[in-house]
Amino acid sequence: MIRPKIPAMPQPTGLITPPVVEPTTVIQQPTTAPASVAPVTASARPTIQLTPGAVVALIGGGTAVVLVVGAVLVSMLLAVAITGASVAVCALVIRSLINTEAKRR
Repeated sequence: MIRPKIPAMPQPTGLITPPVVEPTTVIQQPTTAPASVAPVTASARPTIQLTPGAVVALIGGGTAVVLVVGAVLVSMLLAVAITGASVAVCALVIRSLINTEAKRR
């Protein structure tokens, strides 16, 4: 009979030492409250200002993207529908051929 060979446990190639963990101390600095904090009224982010031309370009670009994605999805759906119809027609033809062959015998 074929008996599997169980590999022997290899010897370690070097000594493994656990990592040394040294304790750390946390030194807290005394904190003082600032005398006066100015209120932040303006946002640090710049505001985006759209011109009428940029708005028209964004609307045109969005419309183009929607039309292209829609055309791709419709074409994929049409391809699936045509494939399904052709497979159904092939199945009918094959079934008809099998039935006529069985009737001839």
